[in-house]
Amino acid sequence: MEKEELKDVILELFIDSAEAQLRALRRLRSKEPRPVRRRKRRSNLDLVEDILRTAGGPLHIREILRRVEQTHSVRLDRESLVSQITKQVVRQRRFVRTAPNTFACREEERP
Repeated sequence: MEKEELKDVILELFIDSAEAQLRALRRLRSKEPRPVRRRKRRSNLDLVEDILRTAGGPLHIREILRRVEQTHSVRLDRESLVSQITKQVVRQRRFVRTAPNTFACREEERP
């Protein structure tokens, strides 16, 4: 890199830094609220686990879907969700099947 190119790169770096500082100062002066960071998105299975732990016992898939929609404002596809939960049951992770289309959290994972 030539001396002149290096000088331009360094000047651009200082300009970018100064502009960022200026934006921060203007935001403080105008008392604009800071940009809101979004929470990390939770998986369907995380939502189901939350519902089952709150319920404290097994729930039928209809009730799980109803509570997820009511609590988390998320509408889940029934067939897809049953498939996801069943895979976890077969692998002996997270959930157990207590009756047809009725699931609970595995006992050893309870807090």
